[in-house]
Amino acid sequence: MIRTRQLSYRYPGGPALVFPDVDVPQGTVLLLSGPSGCGKSTWLALVAALAAPTSGALTVADQPLGTLKNIAADAWRARAIGFLPQKLHLSAALSVQQNLVLAQWASGQPEEPVRIHEALSALGVQDLAQHKPAQLSGGQAQRVALARAVLMQPRVILADEPTASLDDEAAADAVGLLLNTALAQGATLVIASHDARVAALIPSDAGGRIGFQPLQLKRCQR
Repeated sequence: MIRTRQLSYRYPGGPALVFPDVDVPQGTVLLLSGPSGCGKSTWLALVAALAAPTSGALTVADQPLGTLKNIAADAWRARAIGFLPQKLHLSAALSVQQNLVLAQWASGQPEEPVRIHEALSALGVQDLAQHKPAQLSGGQAQRVALARAVLMQPRVILADEPTASLDDEAAADAVGLLLNTALAQGATLVIASHDARVAALIPSDAGGRIGFQPLQLKRCQR
């Protein structure tokens, strides 16, 4: 779950970004939309404890983030948050499997080849385990990055512009992949996007199993 109250963030020397209050129940989907510059990526960073709010209260996966600092925040993030950034940040020097081993190491867990195989298999890329990122297509790389993001079965999955530069078919595949993965793991899913196609790709109620709510950010600087 995600709950925010009077949340704001101010970049040094700039105006404040002020965000609406939200309550996102566990296992549901939030579409965070709005034009460039309205604070979508900042909101994701706050939810992932990558940045601290200037003011307000934020609870994610039952954890009040105001109480987490430095190493504790890093450890919590590795366990509770799966982040699919717009730039996938797969290490070019490592194989697909080694990229996922690195994710296990970051969460403080020992290497678990079986869990890695299961994560890759669930996303249909188990045969690419020994490939380097440069050998992957764009769609394959996105699936590997998602496998890395959900490897530790996080309670919250954050996806930043997952359909950017994709054609209609690939965009539908990307959103469907996120929805199915979140549903399988019971995770809360947040998709941040300015792509008008995304809202139409998210069912308002998938058989009673997925609740969906939109949050439209405006140019929220003041």
